[in-house]
Amino acid sequence: MTSDSSPSETTSAASSQGSSSLPKHVAIIMDGNGRWAQNRGLPRIEGHRRGVDTVRSTTELAAQLQLEALTLYCFSSENWKRPQIELDFLMQLLRQYLIEERATLMDNNLRLRFIGRVDRLDAGVLEEVERTQALCRDNTGTELVLAVDYGGRDELARAARALATEVLAGELSAESIDEQAIADRLDTDGLAEVDLMIRTGGDMRISNFLLWQLSYAELWFTSKCWPEFDESDFRQALADFGDRTRRFGGLEE
Repeated sequence: MTSDSSPSETTSAASSQGSSSLPKHVAIIMDGNGRWAQNRGLPRIEGHRRGVDTVRSTTELAAQLQLEALTLYCFSSENWKRPQIELDFLMQLLRQYLIEERATLMDNNLRLRFIGRVDRLDAGVLEEVERTQALCRDNTGTELVLAVDYGGRDELARAARALATEVLAGELSAESIDEQAIADRLDTDGLAEVDLMIRTGGDMRISNFLLWQLSYAELWFTSKCWPEFDESDFRQALADFGDRTRRFGGLEE
């Protein structure tokens, strides 16, 4: 579904929404930073910089609404193909975010988790990842999940290798491998399944994001680029989710 509702429609829909209709786990593809900047005659990196403000406001609202988890697609495994100057900026921006947003994370009682090949990050970035996670370890609120150097196919391949290794070691029988066995070996082990996936920027695809976890997620698209996505847009997506009937392959009662 796509949406670019008016402010009055957004306010009306969001205000009538009860907590029981909220998704437990929301995942967002934060697309359009570069296009937003280029459309304004700015360098692409300025779009990424502005996007951090949207991350902050979206995260704060998720915490306020007491969502169980919010997963943000920060950097895909395919993004390494971008120009080196942009890659260097993105890594520095991630490091800066982890340092400067610690107060926001703590003030909102947010837990912090990373999925993807975080082990391949620069040592300086990885150091801040570990420091910030340690700081948030005892928080009990919404779990903020940052997908960094993440690809859904890579995640599934790593899970398959883990299962194969256990079978070869005699720790697991091939016959015992079921959906839960696979889910237990994914980066998202222990998280609620994704209920709602939001994508900004106008494209209508999932781009190798959470391929397993999006199986029954509701999809919501907007033409707004990520730096333009605001609280009213997030509330509209949540309100639209609350209006949908989820049957999971069954029939509506």
